[in-house]
Amino acid sequence: MKKIILTGGGTAGHVTPNLALLPELKKLGFEVEYIGSYDGIEKTLIEEEGIKYYGISSGKLRRYFSWQNFSDPFRVIKGYFEAKKILRKEKPDVIFSKGGFVSVPVVYAAARRKIPIVIHESDVSPGLANRLSMSRATYVCANFPETIKYLPKGKAVLSGSPIRQQLFEGSREKGLEFAGLNGDKPVILIVGGSTGAARVNEAVRDILPTLLRDWQIIHICGKWKTSEDFNNIEGYRQFEYISKELPDVFAAADLVISRAGANAICELLALRKVNILIPLSTDASRGDQIMNSDSFERQGFSYVLREEELTNETLLTAIREVSENSEKYIRAMDGSKQGNGVSTIIELINKLT
Repeated sequence: MKKIILTGGGTAGHVTPNLALLPELKKLGFEVEYIGSYDGIEKTLIEEEGIKYYGISSGKLRRYFSWQNFSDPFRVIKGYFEAKKILRKEKPDVIFSKGGFVSVPVVYAAARRKIPIVIHESDVSPGLANRLSMSRATYVCANFPETIKYLPKGKAVLSGSPIRQQLFEGSREKGLEFAGLNGDKPVILIVGGSTGAARVNEAVRDILPTLLRDWQIIHICGKWKTSEDFNNIEGYRQFEYISKELPDVFAAADLVISRAGANAICELLALRKVNILIPLSTDASRGDQIMNSDSFERQGFSYVLREEELTNETLLTAIREVSENSEKYIRAMDGSKQGNGVSTIIELINKLT
């Protein structure tokens, strides 16, 4: 039996593409294992799938001053030796890395053992973890055509994003039932990412009375970001995180307000969901979400509202604009050639085993 080890973590966006590959990998007879951090979100998501999971030490790759920047290199070195030990024991035929800080020691350890490596970069501009790892990879896959110029020649593959098949199988009725809503009004789904989006949460709650006149709201707030003050409001439901029921919740949504993480917006495109993107500002990120959302705005897939321009009034204006012109956005998405990356990536993995 062929064996593959998947890696990636830090946010759900570094895990869901790995999950999207699982059905095809299993169908092809691969034994699948995972290396992530000791207690990151990837541990919960992967163990729910019944996949053998190994946790290693990892450090965050920060671009700002923190005393942890002095200790984290030692955590990364420790993670490298832990990954090396796991690879020596498990002897995988290939590694697939989705990026994130935990993937770097795994990729370096795999390269040391001459194990073929496929990396996937979701954003227009490669993240630091993948930039550190690309030279060790056999292939580097990308979502956006604009990304190819940043990748090593001879290794770059325009694959698109791997999309979970389950997302296409959601039921609107089940989504409404799960959220305790009815079919009398359309539904806005707010997705702040796995860590939430405090500024977006605040803006949505500020205009909630106005929104609830015409809409019902499903609000994914992020861990520890729900508020008891907003419990038991008719037409509004808040959740820290939704996993198993997410396909049904997407099916129930008529409009989605989301951060602009690459995997998230590629899922919105695949599902043809009318959307408003509020990318993380450069104060809180390296600007990757801004580049992602700009690409989607240029192609007519999304309405983009910059976080520094986010007010109660601009958010209401965006919702009215997108609602009134939803057919225009759907037509643009219908014309897209950006497809599901599962088949391309599986083909590369098969080629290397």
